[in-house]
Amino acid sequence: MSVLSMPSPRSSEAEFEQITQLAVSLSAQLTRVHTHELEFAIAAALQQVAVATGLDTCQLIEFSETGTVASTHAPTRTAAANDPDRSALPDEWLLTRLARGEVVAVSAPEDLPREAMSLRHETGQAGRSSILGVPASVAGRVVCALVIDGVQVTRRWPQPVVERLQLVSEILGAALQRHRHESLLRSSVAEIERLNARLEADNVYLKEEIKNYHDFDDIVGESVALRLALTRLSQVAPTNSSVLLLGPTGTGKELFARALHERSRRHARPLVRVNCAALPPTLVESELFGHEKGAFTGAVGMRQGRFELADGGTIFLDEIGDLPMEIQVKFLRVLQEGEFERVGSSRSKKVDVRVIAATHHNLEAAVAEGRFRADLYYRLSVYPIHLPSLRERVDDIPRLVWFFIHRHQRDLGRQITKVPQSLMDSLQRYAWPGNVRELENVVERAMIASNGDTLQLDAPLAFSPARREKAEAGDNLDAVQRAHIENVLERCGWRINGIGNTAERLGIHPNTLRFRMKKLGVVCPDGRGRHQQPSPSA
Repeated sequence: MSVLSMPSPRSSEAEFEQITQLAVSLSAQLTRVHTHELEFAIAAALQQVAVATGLDTCQLIEFSETGTVASTHAPTRTAAANDPDRSALPDEWLLTRLARGEVVAVSAPEDLPREAMSLRHETGQAGRSSILGVPASVAGRVVCALVIDGVQVTRRWPQPVVERLQLVSEILGAALQRHRHESLLRSSVAEIERLNARLEADNVYLKEEIKNYHDFDDIVGESVALRLALTRLSQVAPTNSSVLLLGPTGTGKELFARALHERSRRHARPLVRVNCAALPPTLVESELFGHEKGAFTGAVGMRQGRFELADGGTIFLDEIGDLPMEIQVKFLRVLQEGEFERVGSSRSKKVDVRVIAATHHNLEAAVAEGRFRADLYYRLSVYPIHLPSLRERVDDIPRLVWFFIHRHQRDLGRQITKVPQSLMDSLQRYAWPGNVRELENVVERAMIASNGDTLQLDAPLAFSPARREKAEAGDNLDAVQRAHIENVLERCGWRINGIGNTAERLGIHPNTLRFRMKKLGVVCPDGRGRHQQPSPSA
């Protein structure tokens, strides 16, 4: 409670009239008050009530829906500097009755009942005499109570004055209730806007994904190697464990990621995919975690990152081995705690996301060389799945050929019904460094070149036998090295430079590889000799 100067005594009629005028004035004022000005307006109103009643302390107790004290309001001039105890809550006996909607009017401490002995003692010690507490109900619930008392003042509380003060209390209570409703409404509007933004972002992303959607049936084949990978997929799909898909480029890692998501408990939420190798290093953090408006040049508005879009669902991080070291630290925090900050924000956001990562790199070698964090590698590889190369599933090539024919013939305007056995044999003998993706491209080109109902290649495949006889190398060290280098070159499409290509896989410098190829007589089969001169980037 707050201490105010005590005005001179007035008659009950004058007091009644002044309180009535105050009630009318407050009703008009508080109706027009904005929510952010309400606290000051109530403080001013309480000071006017104290002046009108001729007592020196006044307080408004605000109750929660459960009947406990939610907050207190004091006049404009607080009592903290003069008497800190005067701002304390009223006695429990008084609060209980006010919370039940009972009016409490006490002219002197001795008028208090026996069960209020603690209040009688307190008022005696503080020198208080008269107390009035008038609750206010809105829609059948007590929302607040006006409490007035005086020091060294003994006075009676005429019923008309009590009724007018109860009207004042109800006016204040209605203002508080309106403030509560407006606050709840603003919170609801903010939540609706947040959900609408989330739905809009999901909608945009899903529209993009529909263009590239592939069903689980797109994983074609019956080979032992493929069945083993699918068995492991079925085992881990229903869990929330992180999965690391390993295998050469073009083996269908995205199809496996979609199959994992569709068989998981998160299938109702989106699968968000990110190609880490395709993102410029300066935009990786913004793409994954989002950014605030003005966070950097060109950030004209707030943008949700891929992790926010995937909240409740799955995020597929393709080519995770190309993730910059500085982003790997933040990514590790998302895996461990589910928390991150948007670029330009210091406020943490929490998400529930399952991570599926994929790479054609040897991450263990990258960890040993310091290019990939060991702790992140162990977090990602909870359940690794090796996707076999097309050379490991030669028996699946005929099924894949017919699958691609049926997929493309409507768009290409072709009706292929025959595939010569000689053509199929050559497809099965080829090494397929680009794996299933390369096979699909070859079949599509062949369909374009075929005028009738028989599939014909547009150009012969470069001779690249599927397997070299082990006896060819024998025990000669140079022969073994030559066979191994040629094998890796074939799998990399005879590309020496660049991430994931021959030099990196062999763990040597590109110039060192060119020297060994020249020494061992390794020549590119198409005669272009891509190994003989360094590329500009070497």
